[in-house]
Amino acid sequence: MRDAASAPHPADSLRIALLTHRGNPYTGGQGVYVSALSRELARLGHRVHLISGPPYPDAAEGVTFTQMQGLDLYRDGNPRWWPSLSRVRGPVDALEWATLHCWGVYPEALAFSLRAQAYLRRSGVPYDIVHDNADLGYGLLRLRGAAPVVATIHHPATVDRDFDVAAERGWHRRLAMRHWYGFTRMQGRVARRISGLATVSWTARDALVDAFGVPADRVRVIEAGVDAELFAPPREARVPGRVVAVVSSEGPLKGVADLLEAVARLHAERRLEVVLVASRTLPGGATQQALERLGLRDVVRVESRLTSSRLAALVGSAQVAVVPSRYEGFSLPAVEAMATATPLVVTTAGAIPEIVGAPGTTALHVPPADPVALAAAMRRLLDDPDLGARLGAAGRARVLERYTWQRTAARTADWYRETILSRAAATRRR
Repeated sequence: MRDAASAPHPADSLRIALLTHRGNPYTGGQGVYVSALSRELARLGHRVHLISGPPYPDAAEGVTFTQMQGLDLYRDGNPRWWPSLSRVRGPVDALEWATLHCWGVYPEALAFSLRAQAYLRRSGVPYDIVHDNADLGYGLLRLRGAAPVVATIHHPATVDRDFDVAAERGWHRRLAMRHWYGFTRMQGRVARRISGLATVSWTARDALVDAFGVPADRVRVIEAGVDAELFAPPREARVPGRVVAVVSSEGPLKGVADLLEAVARLHAERRLEVVLVASRTLPGGATQQALERLGLRDVVRVESRLTSSRLAALVGSAQVAVVPSRYEGFSLPAVEAMATATPLVVTTAGAIPEIVGAPGTTALHVPPADPVALAAAMRRLLDDPDLGARLGAAGRARVLERYTWQRTAARTADWYRETILSRAAATRRR
């Protein structure tokens, strides 16, 4: 643990426990969110205790950070890793192991929430608010007596479930995938019982209301942000023909297959260098298979585990950035590309049009799951640098106005205070 509790704080500062069951900082939106939000809340003078399961986020100076150890059964997305019996210590470890290997359900959200709840109760440190990020495990309900508990959900996991189930072949595989997402029932129950929810777009809010049965007026929309100083227009010339897509995973939700089909069409007519940024790609997985099938191994390279500075430099070096997703609750990659003034092609899936604005202002819009339209839009930007420059400048301006982490943190702190006051008023009325 790194502890900044002794640092001076203003009288109106809040004591915040910020929880995330996965804090992957490498192209994963969850890790970027908790790292940046905790940093900016601390800069505002609040006392932030960031608690994360593996993989761990980057914690800033001024933020108390605790690594919450777990079995990490789903490391690198591979549930076939079996820990030695010596690592299974106590009932929560046993529950995590059995949830995955005996019942076939994703175990980390539940197990992390129970560990975090036990840790916070043992520590005896009082908090003004507990803020959960994308977990919604049952352990949160045990913390409600000590402080208001709120959560940010970037989009409900039921969206991922529906895409993943549809992508499976055979009824037995679809049934197993649906069963793996059984944790979403827990998330819905917890969402309806805690003090409040936040999400990152109006599109995601509507999805949360539909998925979890939460009243719309209990869901606050607070957009995520970007480090606009780090993600800035490049000082050097962009690399001709370079196309960058930050997709985080190779699941069907991110539209990687659609992008590769579009690249194959363009590769037949011009020289391209395509960089696919992902948190991981499995050997022999869908992306590797598509690269082999389409003959793109010499055209597309996959990068992973990039630091924020390397990612910013890569996105800023591109002639075109692409967001090929079939759904997004926000789209941090789109905002990062706009921040670097990189010409952008996006699909109209989920919240993406809400985030980037009207068609043709900061980006070219195409329908999701349409490689032909995607290739045509990419071709247009590759051939028209003036159009790209105009879109890039407008995108940068939109980011500075709407999507900075400073703005996100200030609005989040206001939400905390309103939640705390509302709980206090409800307690007095009893």
